[in-house]
Amino acid sequence: MDVADDQADHEGHEAAGKGRVDPADLAAARAQLGRQPRGVRAVAHRCPCGLPDVLETAPRLPDGAPFPTLFYLTCPKAASAIGTLESSGLMKSMQARLAEDPELAEAYRAAHEDYVARRDRAAKEEGLEPLPRDMQSAGGMPGRVKCLHALVAHELAAPGVNPFGREALDALPGWWAGGPCVVVESPAERP
Repeated sequence: MDVADDQADHEGHEAAGKGRVDPADLAAARAQLGRQPRGVRAVAHRCPCGLPDVLETAPRLPDGAPFPTLFYLTCPKAASAIGTLESSGLMKSMQARLAEDPELAEAYRAAHEDYVARRDRAAKEEGLEPLPRDMQSAGGMPGRVKCLHALVAHELAAPGVNPFGREALDALPGWWAGGPCVVVESPAERP
């Protein structure tokens, strides 16, 4: 399978939908993060291996604290690959292009608006007070390129929306090709 086929396969595994999150998905996310995930609403995207790689979180944590990161990347293999991109200087190049290209800046602003609208909708669905409109969205949007992890998570959860998320995703190797990032014991396998 070539890279284009890998990428197409990766994009074919999308959101699982809102509602109750499967305990196996929560166990996988816990293993991926090394801690219990907080405020999980849904699996926003699945890796081709079948595990969640992006979670949708509530805009407020169970204790009421604001949590502006709606889409949270959980896969450590993806996170490592994105970290390598960040250290390569890609964000500096993106930031420069953002300042020079009005069309790109408008697309990035639209991605920010999409993120905030989705976060506000999530708050409404959860019966929560939306976060202030002037609160950050993710990854530095709309004026900065600050965190590729957040931008890639947004692009995986909402394909075609985030231009820098798409660019970073296209630059990543097939992190999933070597198999799952964690092994999660299913409840049926437990003694």
